[in-house]
Amino acid sequence: MDPVNQYCDIVKKVIDYYAQFKPSHGDIRLDTVFDDRDRRYALMQSGWDRGRRIRGNIIYVTIRDEKVWIEYDGIEAGISDDLIALGIPEDRIVFAFLQDISRTAS
Repeated sequence: MDPVNQYCDIVKKVIDYYAQFKPSHGDIRLDTVFDDRDRRYALMQSGWDRGRRIRGNIIYVTIRDEKVWIEYDGIEAGISDDLIALGIPEDRIVFAFLQDISRTAS
């Protein structure tokens, strides 16, 4: 299997795993968003907690330049160890939220 397609499958597997967890409070729904055409993958939350609207990303990952770009990671322990454990080489993972990607992407 082509490595990029394998990376896509692994990212979706990790996001599906975290989508199984019900938030500890509130009426919050977790939605997976898988865009295979543009290789963008997300775990979104939406709902209500204590009278306040809750919405936004929990995980957002893109795949480009044969690398897995973690754009946002709201998981307490992070998802990089999960990605590595399932077969994505550490040197293929980019922590985009930690750097100015306009200088590193070409």
